[in-house]
Amino acid sequence: MTQEQKSIAVFDSGVGGISVLRELVSLMPNENYVYFGDSLHAPYGTKSIKEVYQLSIHNIEYLMTKGIKAVVIACNTVTSVAVNDLRDNYVNMPIIGVEPALKPAVLQNQGGRVLVMATPITIQEHKFSKLMDTYRTMADIVPLPCGGLADLVEQGEITGARIEAYLEEVLAPYLEPKIDAVVLGCTHYPFVKESIAKVIGYPVKFYDGGLGTAKETRRRLEQKGIRNTNDKQGTVTMINSLGDERMIDLSYELLGMEQANK
Repeated sequence: MTQEQKSIAVFDSGVGGISVLRELVSLMPNENYVYFGDSLHAPYGTKSIKEVYQLSIHNIEYLMTKGIKAVVIACNTVTSVAVNDLRDNYVNMPIIGVEPALKPAVLQNQGGRVLVMATPITIQEHKFSKLMDTYRTMADIVPLPCGGLADLVEQGEITGARIEAYLEEVLAPYLEPKIDAVVLGCTHYPFVKESIAKVIGYPVKFYDGGLGTAKETRRRLEQKGIRNTNDKQGTVTMINSLGDERMIDLSYELLGMEQANK
């Protein structure tokens, strides 16, 4: 197998990163992908920085046994607390992270109110504070830690009474004054975008970092000359640390692909 034909590895604390994988497959359908969801240790957003880093090292070491050419960290928490150290640790491997899409949300809603939904650890991290400080004068940026929301997505709760009850509780204090934009600062959250919109109850724009991450991945592959130029449809292999076939089924369902295509 040539370097170009090797897989792009994508990992997250669970199934949330499949929202990024969807963008990658849409942008580069001819690439091969291996997705690792660490549902056994989910969520990462409530763990210590040390735990997140150690889990990330373990994930990358495992994925490197699969014959990969790049790593996409499809997890805002890992990107926030560990991406620089991971790049220092794997200097020969392109490592692409994801971060809250605050910049486009602010630039397209200047003077408006921008709600950032993210995990507690992402919001507490210096990297996010620095990002917020950069755009603070351009919009009213409101961070909202959503501990527990990723857990519901892990359980396949995307629509329905349970997810809406959770969202009503966390969003209630923030609905007035009017929200102009919502930044989905965790890769699990795009899967509940419709439920969030329903609870908010009025038109609002949504932003997430998935497409930007996919475009940056393509750029990095082209930069290193390892983008797959084959025009054949690539493959997607799903792996989950729980070793539960139901999680694999959920993963393909969220991707919108039949498991037979793996």
